[in-house]
Amino acid sequence: MFDYKLLSALAAVTEQAGFERAAQVLGLSQSAVSQRIKLLEARVGQPVLVRATPPVPTEIGRRLLNHVQQVRLLERDLQGQVPALDEEGMPQRLRIALNADSLATWWAAAVGDFCTARGVLLDLVVEDQDVGLKRMRAGEVAACVCGSERPVAGARSLPLGAMRYLALASPGFVERHFPDGFVAGQLAQTPALVYGPDDLLQHRYLAELGIEGGFLHHLCPSSEGFLRMAEHGLGWGLVPALQARTQLASGTLVQLLPERWIDVPLYWHHWRHGGQLLSDLTDHLARQAARWLVA
Repeated sequence: MFDYKLLSALAAVTEQAGFERAAQVLGLSQSAVSQRIKLLEARVGQPVLVRATPPVPTEIGRRLLNHVQQVRLLERDLQGQVPALDEEGMPQRLRIALNADSLATWWAAAVGDFCTARGVLLDLVVEDQDVGLKRMRAGEVAACVCGSERPVAGARSLPLGAMRYLALASPGFVERHFPDGFVAGQLAQTPALVYGPDDLLQHRYLAELGIEGGFLHHLCPSSEGFLRMAEHGLGWGLVPALQARTQLASGTLVQLLPERWIDVPLYWHHWRHGGQLLSDLTDHLARQAARWLVA
């Protein structure tokens, strides 16, 4: 029989990225949380966490976290059917991983009505679209929006559509670096904007132009900051067409190659046995995402 106090401690340490914040969330001392983790490890006979900064679940730890996530969702279903079981009257909360560009553009509009009508609180974890699935694999989230089609074990994936990215820069940047007219082959020698180490979109774009190897770039781990830096001429970058409508209309940003863009498919991953709330959100996204994403 599982001791869910011990499993809750494991979930809190992983979700809060440390023992101190986990203790605050659980209303316990840091020592008490540590003791619960040690007791859980004694019962399963092996470590459930790698004591790093932040702590990382082991393989058995990930399996336990996956179980906790699904139990939480199923408990919410039961509380809805038997309200007396919901002693605290707490609102429903979903922990979801998604990429920063989705959060900055279509996500809020797509889920706003659903969350309001159902009284759902979101706990969002921002990850690049190419690596967000690792949060589900680690058992940290109930669902995610990412660029990977293949789901993890015990989950399903749903194609949502694609985000279209345009290569944009300010007019001043273009004049400064391409005074005699734009030459694609020179892009590697002009500063680019890259979201972070996991962002390979600019690499892919240059490769499609026949440019291989390294290139000059800024690192900017903020979707809004990325756009601001492009507007102010610090570099060129691949920006969601949804995000740059105003700038393109006003001329503060221009396309480097109007005939070339990149479409990045996005998929919604969710636990197969994640309860009615997660199933309803999945159905809602299936209907709504097409309003903003490219088919």
